[in-house]
Amino acid sequence: MNFPTDVKYTKDHEWIRVDGDVAYVGITDYAQSELGEIVYVDITTEGETVNKEEVFGTIEAVKTVSDLFMPVTGEVLEVNPELEDAPQLVNEDAYGKGWIIKVNVSDAAELDELLSAAEYEQLIAK
Repeated sequence: MNFPTDVKYTKDHEWIRVDGDVAYVGITDYAQSELGEIVYVDITTEGETVNKEEVFGTIEAVKTVSDLFMPVTGEVLEVNPELEDAPQLVNEDAYGKGWIIKVNVSDAAELDELLSAAEYEQLIAK
């Protein structure tokens, strides 16, 4: 299992990586392994401001559909265009090419409420 230390984690298995003025959001390696083969990512909130812990889209695997929860309040700037033709990128590279959305973080203080890699690893070990 992969737990990069340059991202923050949610209890709902999303991650966020801040890069300058934008942040990338995706699902964790653990989440993609639990879901199985990802076949579709549906994001309908592009251009909208979504509050922390609200649903910003869904991710569909062969056997299930799961909601995606916003790790922090922010405007959804972009959906990863590669996922339309290659949703399996979430399985193959969850923290890299498999990012799901780019956001403009509204309140940077909310990042401090998220989990570190060590805290997230402890959470899923339970």
